Amino acid sequence: MIHRFADPWLLLLLLSIPALAYWQNRGPGARRGAFRYSNLSAVLRSDGARTGRRRLVTKGLRALGLAALVLAFARPQTGVTSENVSTEGVDIVLGIDISSSMLAEDLEPNRLEAAKAVAAGFVERRTSDRIGLVVFAGEAFTQAPLTLDYGVISSVMSELRVGMVEDGTAIGLGLATALKRLEDSDAESRVVILLTDGRNNRGQIDPTTAAQMAEALGVRVYTIGAGSRGTARVPVDDPRFGRQYVNMEVDVDEETLSAIAELTGGQYFRATDRESLEEIYAEIDALETTEIDVQSFTRYGELFHFPLAAGLLLLLLEVVLSNTALRRLP
Repeated sequence: MIHRFADPWLLLLLLSIPALAYWQNRGPGARRGAFRYSNLSAVLRSDGARTGRRRLVTKGLRALGLAALVLAFARPQTGVTSENVSTEGVDIVLGIDISSSMLAEDLEPNRLEAAKAVAAGFVERRTSDRIGLVVFAGEAFTQAPLTLDYGVISSVMSELRVGMVEDGTAIGLGLATALKRLEDSDAESRVVILLTDGRNNRGQIDPTTAAQMAEALGVRVYTIGAGSRGTARVPVDDPRFGRQYVNMEVDVDEETLSAIAELTGGQYFRATDRESLEEIYAEIDALETTEIDVQSFTRYGELFHFPLAAGLLLLLLEVVLSNTALRRLP
């Protein structure tokens, strides 16, 4: 709520009220008529202090009335500020590899859990963007279409696990499925963030063909290779001896992931630990900004009638009292 005076310079007239009071009480305006008394006894018995206090009432009413009129002339107003916000969001599809190698523990607690947690944080930071989710291993499936309901995305993402899809790494098919979700999008900016820890070994669409599809659609693809360099500790469930751990060679196809990103105008990133993965998503978050146009305007309403009515009422009361209960003889 905003309060203001449309003509604040008129408030300077308030300074004239003390001057007017002085002129009436001490200056030429203070001259009054006089009575001649043959006997002063009645005058001496009168309550002069009480009479003076009564006079102060009328003078006070006059001063307050004039001050209220000055406030009315200055036109007090109240205003409410509104904002017209228009946004130009980004349509983003997250593609996450859920093959068995994503259980490797080089990213704490493992690659899949780290990817889920960091991606969920990325989703929470976005505003006005539609986000979808695609998962892939040997096949690719849409887990959530483009939506503004980030709670749904986070909930579905928390339920991802290895074994939901036939094992393997179908990078090309995963990317093509993500592009399918963006095919009918009319957003100015369309993005796929594709995370995998291996190289394409399944699916009917190879990664290069999928990248060419993305280029044709004008979709930027950010690719993330997840995994440390060298070997990583991976759990293996043996039916005879239970869960065992083996060290497996990390085999991220950086050449293909880099080519996909370069062809589509995106970037390739390598996440060797959870901290670097968080930095990657933060960098993508900064690169893919949402344009927000804010127009502010204020509507003002006039309030002058309140002090105007109060001022006229006070002056009227002063006139009535001066000529009745508080009348003054010359």
